[in-house]
Amino acid sequence: MQTTDIGSKEDGKLWHRKPVASSNGIVVTVVRSASAYQSKTVRFLQVAFDTTGESFLAGDHHGNIYVIDISRNRFKLVQKTGQACTALAFNLRRTTEYLVALSDYSIKCFDQDTKQLVSWMRGHEGAVSSLSVHSSGRYAISTSSDTAQLWDLDTFQRKRKLNVRQSVGVQKVFFLPLSNAILSCFTDGSIFAWESDTLFSKYQLPVPQDGPRIHYKAFAVTQDGKTLAAGGRSNLIHLWCLDSQQLFRVIQMPPKVRTVRHINFLPDSFDGGSSQVLGVLSQDGVMRFINIHTCKQLFDIGSCDDAITSAAVCPKGRHIAAVMDNGSLRVYNVQSLTQETNKPPQPLVKVVTTNKRGDSSCLKMKVHTGAVQRPAKTSGRRIQTKRLRTPAVSALEDKENDMPDALNKKRLRTLLRTFGEYPEKYRMFIWRSLLQLPENHAAFSSLTDKGVHSAYLCLHERYPIKSHRLQRGLQRVLSALAHWSSIFGEAEYLPLVAFPFVKLFQNNPLICFEVVATVIVNWCQHWFEYFPNPPLNILSMAENVLAHHDKELLQHFVDCGVTSQLYAWPLLETLFTEVLTREEWLKLFDNIFTNHPSFLLMAVVAYVTCCRAPLLLCTHRQDFEYFFHHRNTLDISAMLKEAYRLMETTPADLHPSSMLSDFEPLTRDQYPIFNKYPTFIVEYQSQERERIRQQEVEYLRERQALQDLRAEAVRQQAEDEAWYTQQELLQEAEEQRRRILQQEENKLAEQRARLGAMKRELKVKELTLLDAARRRFLKHQQNQQKIELNRLDDEIQRKVTLRAQETAAAMQDMEVRQMELDAQRRLFEQVSACHSQSFSQQSPPLFQVLEESLAEAGQLEVDADWQTEVIRRLEKADEEQERRRQQLAELSRETHAKEEQLVQMMMEVEGKHVRGFSFRNDFMNGDCKQCIHFISFIHLAFIIFVVSLLKIKNISFDRRSSIFGMRQYKVGVSDKMANECTKQYRMKLHVCCGIDFAVSLDRGRGTLDREERELLQEVRELRQKLATRARAADWTSQSLSSQHSVTS
Repeated sequence: MQTTDIGSKEDGKLWHRKPVASSNGIVVTVVRSASAYQSKTVRFLQVAFDTTGESFLAGDHHGNIYVIDISRNRFKLVQKTGQACTALAFNLRRTTEYLVALSDYSIKCFDQDTKQLVSWMRGHEGAVSSLSVHSSGRYAISTSSDTAQLWDLDTFQRKRKLNVRQSVGVQKVFFLPLSNAILSCFTDGSIFAWESDTLFSKYQLPVPQDGPRIHYKAFAVTQDGKTLAAGGRSNLIHLWCLDSQQLFRVIQMPPKVRTVRHINFLPDSFDGGSSQVLGVLSQDGVMRFINIHTCKQLFDIGSCDDAITSAAVCPKGRHIAAVMDNGSLRVYNVQSLTQETNKPPQPLVKVVTTNKRGDSSCLKMKVHTGAVQRPAKTSGRRIQTKRLRTPAVSALEDKENDMPDALNKKRLRTLLRTFGEYPEKYRMFIWRSLLQLPENHAAFSSLTDKGVHSAYLCLHERYPIKSHRLQRGLQRVLSALAHWSSIFGEAEYLPLVAFPFVKLFQNNPLICFEVVATVIVNWCQHWFEYFPNPPLNILSMAENVLAHHDKELLQHFVDCGVTSQLYAWPLLETLFTEVLTREEWLKLFDNIFTNHPSFLLMAVVAYVTCCRAPLLLCTHRQDFEYFFHHRNTLDISAMLKEAYRLMETTPADLHPSSMLSDFEPLTRDQYPIFNKYPTFIVEYQSQERERIRQQEVEYLRERQALQDLRAEAVRQQAEDEAWYTQQELLQEAEEQRRRILQQEENKLAEQRARLGAMKRELKVKELTLLDAARRRFLKHQQNQQKIELNRLDDEIQRKVTLRAQETAAAMQDMEVRQMELDAQRRLFEQVSACHSQSFSQQSPPLFQVLEESLAEAGQLEVDADWQTEVIRRLEKADEEQERRRQQLAELSRETHAKEEQLVQMMMEVEGKHVRGFSFRNDFMNGDCKQCIHFISFIHLAFIIFVVSLLKIKNISFDRRSSIFGMRQYKVGVSDKMANECTKQYRMKLHVCCGIDFAVSLDRGRGTLDREERELLQEVRELRQKLATRARAADWTSQSLSSQHSVTS
């Protein structure tokens, strides 16, 4: 059995390991300890299942409402009302809502999910005892002792109110399942049925006239609404057929059942709503489940020691939630309870009787257990007791009046007879004075130092006490008594004797021990002489006194088989703690401590005689046992008065004082020896207990080892099963994954096929588009070429026209130049003729002229290089004309080649220096023709050099002008430069040799013009080639860019 302490937690698990229902069917026990005191528990009061039967509501004394879900292993705090609840119910329409009846006579509706208050219904003037919700969830009925009210759960307004006479109270009003009727039950035993819509009376169940009236208090209806069970202040259960409105069966419960507190039908999944099992909770706290047809008791839950106060049955018949007497909440598994192997059926005797009229509908069945009662042993003879001589009265009074602390016992007795009790403020002081406690601290310490006695190690199991402090105090005092005398470790009733004094003196263990020891020594005289049996001699004294004063009552006891062990010993062994309240008990012991020890026996007889009337009505042994173990209505003052009367009127030969010693206090420093008991029995029992304890320890050790082995085997088996299960699951999962993977691969192959087809289609479309784009581009290029050709044709035509004009102008210039050259030629001839004689003398200056001419040509070349560098830097700044720079570099290489040719030519000129002497000789000899050829050769070299320089200069103008424009500019510049050079050479030749050079130059003019035209033609062809290559490169780049754009 698992126990869960929810404490102050608002949410959590009911169990951390799946519970296995024990043989008694308990699944889990839920307790709630107070937050400040772990030993104090908060009591649960009410429980109510929902329609599913898997969860239920539980309300405690502090007003906390919990939802406990058995299937999900969870509990949850859903509301804190701050007041104790008196009834609970679920709303059948809105399943998250529930109704709570509180101790302030109001009803509240809450939502368990949002924890919000839905409605607050007021109208009752008394505590609401029950709540009933219609199967449709539309209406609810709340019942109190004076009225019942019908509520509309849609509007939460009161619809009707049932008013009754003040003399007749309402027991319970509820809806019938699967019908439109309301059943109302009253305290006079009448039961009415009403229409829930019109509230018209349908019928009234007839009140049984035969037999005793049982005053119905508990009611239950089957799920089909056809059978009503009713019980009350009797052990009879009435079963009504609501269809015929007749009582068809009466079930008599066992004799132990005197009052029926609560009844519930246990549903079954296969009975169609006509439940066959009825659970009956009686006054002893045991809920018995019987079959209403066979009257066989199937099982029971609870016990006298572990009583049930209320219970609720799951609508599906799977669980039972019970509120225990100790305040805990216990959940039972019905399946475990109904198994025959768990609990064998009790022997039952079924007695079937019919009424005098022979009506079969009123069949009466009697259900009781077949347990055999062991008759009590009573002594057939009167115990012979020895009569002691009574001392003188005056001497006894003087001894009694002699008390310490200046207290007079006689005056205390007078005060007690006057007021009936001692003052509460001074009671403990008076008791200590009356008992003359020695307060032996050293002796008590030596007893307590021995620790807890082995007989009281498990005291908390036999006598559980909520207060740990009180439990330890009782254990300490009992252990000290057991160490003082061995008999006190064997007497089972000693905790009952010591407990009231431990509770009174729990702050002073020494005083508590000495009070208990004094009571045992004086008021428990001769109690242990017949150990382990009750003190038959003491009980015989009480029986003799009772026989003398009330023979009729004693005869009634004898007739009923009741001995003094049943009516006197329970009072003595508990010192009246079970039958009296705290105030009554203190008042009684004020008188017991003040009087002779025999007053305790007189108090027992007085209690019996004062309860004479109810005892004469009891006939069963169980009734007598219950009477002397529970509180009864008794006037303690009358009882004490009767006890004093018995002390005074009892004859001396029957008076217990003649057989009991006077009061003797405990000795100082050391406690007296207590050996008034059968030593051999106590020693034998001690040895047997020690042997049993050793055997029990060995058994527990072996059982623990066996349990460990069993748990290990179970754990290993569970691990093996879990491993095999896991392997099976893994294999199944692997197969499933393989199937899924195969399916995915098939799908992927299909998708790939579709994707390949789509790619092919896209590729075909792409190729089609590329072909169309290519064709469009080719067409566009053709159009562009046609346009370019047309533009070039127009340009050529324009250039041709311009060239014709330039040619005409050039022809005119050439004619003018021809005239100039003719004039120069004639001038040169004249100069040559005049200076032919001085040529030989001035030949060295001619070479100086040539050198100066070469220097000027070098300077011109330097200037041409500078201008080329400027043009190159300008071309570098223009990033868009990169291909122009490439042409410039190519032309630069050609220029360098020409320069190298020029240098080589100059080297050849130097090599021909020797031939110059022959030239001078020839010239001096008058051979002017070879000189003219030499000068023509030098002039041609110079012209070639100048033309090369002019080609470099004219490149910059090619970007802004056409080929023909450039030629015009070049020709003009060339003419100017040629004219200047001619003039310079003519002047120098004239200076050197005094010859008119104009005439001699005409001889080589035709050759120079022809070479000039050939050079210009080569330049023109070179430019055409460069233009063609540039256009081809541009067309190629445009084609590549257009293809890239179409592809992207």
